[in-house]
Amino acid sequence: MVYNDKVRSAVAHSIHPETLTVTSLPGIKLFSRGKVRDIYDLGEGRLLVVATDRLSAFDVVMAEGIPDKGRVLTQLSCFWFRMFWDFCRNHFITENTRDYPSELHPFTEEISGRSMLVRKARPFPVECVVRGYLAGSGWKDYKETGEICGVRLPMGLVQSAKLEEPIFTPATKAASGHDENISLEEMATRIGSKYAGKLRDLSLGLYSRARDFAARRGIILADTKFEWGLCGEEIVLIDEVLTPDSSRFWPLENYQAGGPQPSFDKQFVRDYLESVPWNKKPPPPPLPPEVIRRTSEKYREALRMLTGRDLY
Repeated sequence: MVYNDKVRSAVAHSIHPETLTVTSLPGIKLFSRGKVRDIYDLGEGRLLVVATDRLSAFDVVMAEGIPDKGRVLTQLSCFWFRMFWDFCRNHFITENTRDYPSELHPFTEEISGRSMLVRKARPFPVECVVRGYLAGSGWKDYKETGEICGVRLPMGLVQSAKLEEPIFTPATKAASGHDENISLEEMATRIGSKYAGKLRDLSLGLYSRARDFAARRGIILADTKFEWGLCGEEIVLIDEVLTPDSSRFWPLENYQAGGPQPSFDKQFVRDYLESVPWNKKPPPPPLPPEVIRRTSEKYREALRMLTGRDLY
């Protein structure tokens, strides 16, 4: 992750005082800034991951933050990390600021509820995407070629159709710009066949478990992206997991294949940006307060439906 001009222009100031669009922890070593997260190196193989309220659309970071977005991302990730610990190991240590190193205690108010302490890992340079429904770039590729990442699909499928079985469709990890879908064979070339097969199996198994859980809560997990790394020789789940930023969540009620579905994410922002003249390059147009409010509500609704509780 890099702190590039896109992020720099967006976090120069916070339009809404209730949002946190950039962190500053004097005396703590900054490891990296991404489009959403600020990461600090605490030494001894540990990182502090802070999810801000920054939001990117079409690979451009918006000038405005989305209230509570970073808290939702962190608290959902912690929820899933705990739930699936027995299935696969992850980098999560704690989100309880009382258990953080003493040098972080002066910043408790700023980072509480939106940060987690994690083990440092060596990330695999691929995104592990699992799709259970035909949407997004997968739908686009299917219309053009009849397949996704080398996986041939039946003819005649419609947008948002449920696939007979979830499919594994990896992608490159781009520091800037769009990720690129690749085949499993290409993934094996990049990271080795042993790791490629293991990450595929872990990703498919994790998706299936999360899909079944979400369905019981009234949510369709259409697709999701996992990131994995190595702690020593152990494969661990890293970054965020099963959030509205990394997953496509649809309400189960009234689902009907054949077109796009409403989603629990930044759909309101994307729809607005598509409706105004903009070349999809910085600087982005300002977001109306109503779009910001409705987007924040969608993130919080996803948290409530999946976890059964509100923000803490």
